[in-house]
Amino acid sequence: MPADLSPLIAATAQWLTRAYPSGGGPMSAALAEAQARQAVTVAAWLRYPTPMDVELVMMAGPGGSGRLDWLTGADASGQDGADGADGAEEAWRTWVDEVVASWAAALLGDPELAAAAVDALAGSSHLRQAPVEFRRLTAPDTGDHAAAALLRHPDLLAPVAELHRLQLLDHLGTEPVPNG
Repeated sequence: MPADLSPLIAATAQWLTRAYPSGGGPMSAALAEAQARQAVTVAAWLRYPTPMDVELVMMAGPGGSGRLDWLTGADASGQDGADGADGAEEAWRTWVDEVVASWAAALLGDPELAAAAVDALAGSSHLRQAPVEFRRLTAPDTGDHAAAALLRHPDLLAPVAELHRLQLLDHLGTEPVPNG
């Protein structure tokens, strides 16, 4: 059975939706989660393009949410700084991948970059196994934007997105856009 990135994708999407929560009810939360999951899936598939890459990260582990928690002020432990995981209910945080979270944040804040990332997946082994549509990521409608206002706000995402944005741009063969 080939390895998949499901635990990494689920944990990283959960981290994003907790760090940038939806302000609405259950429907808004579900729409925001769908957008986060699509962004994280694209980022993870770009970061781990081959079955061997997937096997390696699943064996070694992605690193956890410690730095991200500190950066966003969402440190769950408040004291120990050990990935914010001080109990079984927080064990999912060990499956958060910082680079994937950063890339996903960059994609959520820039639909054009998201479209380029999805285009870069064309022909990947991930898409051959399961063709997927990423419309909520690349062409969000008004409802998607309303449900994920914090999750899509470029200024709020910047601290996380900037961690590894240049690496993402390099991976996509895209030039950085100057600010201002």
